[in-house]
Amino acid sequence: MSIERVVILGGGFGGLAAARGLAGAPVSVTLIDQRNHHLFQPLLYQVATALLATSEIAWPIRSLLRDARNVTTLLGTVVGIDTEARQVKLEDGAAIPYDALIIATGARHAYFGHDDWERHAPGLKMLEDATTIRRRILMAFERAERETSAEKRAALLTFVIVGGGPTGVELAGTIAELARHTLPGDFRAFDPRDSRVILVEAGPRVLAAFREDLSAYARKALERLGVEVRTGTAVTRVDAEGVMLAAERIDAATVIWAAGVQASPAADWLGAAKDRAGRVMVEADLTVPDHPDIFVIGDTAMLVSDGKPVPGVAPAAKQQGAHVAATIRARLKGDMAVHRFHYRDQGSLATIGRSAAVVDFGWIRLKGALAWWLWGTAHIFFLIGVRNRLAVALNWLWIHTSGRRGARLITQRDLPDDDG
Repeated sequence: MSIERVVILGGGFGGLAAARGLAGAPVSVTLIDQRNHHLFQPLLYQVATALLATSEIAWPIRSLLRDARNVTTLLGTVVGIDTEARQVKLEDGAAIPYDALIIATGARHAYFGHDDWERHAPGLKMLEDATTIRRRILMAFERAERETSAEKRAALLTFVIVGGGPTGVELAGTIAELARHTLPGDFRAFDPRDSRVILVEAGPRVLAAFREDLSAYARKALERLGVEVRTGTAVTRVDAEGVMLAAERIDAATVIWAAGVQASPAADWLGAAKDRAGRVMVEADLTVPDHPDIFVIGDTAMLVSDGKPVPGVAPAAKQQGAHVAATIRARLKGDMAVHRFHYRDQGSLATIGRSAAVVDFGWIRLKGALAWWLWGTAHIFFLIGVRNRLAVALNWLWIHTSGRRGARLITQRDLPDDDG
């Protein structure tokens, strides 16, 4: 199979790793993304909670690939794929031809059949999501300062996070710290420490992917921060005034969704088999069945490696992108063998506030302050560029010692549900 044109859909961890792996190869590479930036998603919640600025976790894709002279970056939205003509269809009507296609279009939050909940309970996958949530959180405190009704003020100061995975735990912990350590003294009509932060998880425990002892530690750490942790509790309704938990009504001005993800519509574009989350069921070498010229990676792919499903985490996406790039380079040299992908588990990490975290590397498990420092070191290491690593490190050091947050800016216009 002759390969002259490689098209990569998505500039996330997987797509960027693939593009970098093909830099300098004797092939033309086109990377297409509907946004012009690469996002470091593991720290997105810190933008949503006013810990970091957007520029500290996102970088222009063109800048990251400027030295890869065989890589062209296009801004565009994919709406379909013609597998017979080997073309990617864009929203503006353009058709981009390919000889090999890498799909790394990621995932969005899933509402399990209740998509109408999204306008009241935004999820957290993109920069726009983070700035929307940051606005809602900060505006809730601003409106509480002017509210004369005790009942309405209580609703404004109630924050509900749905989903007890790493994102939900990290959001709950840092919102509680914002209310109890950063904002006291800033307002005159109320005490931010009176805020309620409620974390709702349908399963029996938070951080279900971690060992039970680490999960139990995370719950206790959240409760020490004042977070109300509700496990074994499902959300049955979300509206503009709050949530329903079975028969219990909780009035809350701010609801954040962190309960699940749904893959991009890549499986529908390809007419390929998919799992319940919409992920494409790929072969062992990450190709689509009956389409050896198409690879699917990252959150868009479902693959069992060494007896376990490959998790939808950044290290997995990066490994898959590098693997596909190596496979294409091998094909360019005439090697058409099937190269199986093997995931190397680099461990799981989650933070709960400024001085608490859990780390599970398999061979070692840590919790507490030491785990928090290890978590921070690991995330700083994987940031792109010395300037960003230094900026984030100094920011965290300042917040850790002073409790102050410098990114508490309300920058968007009023949204439909942001009346006032």
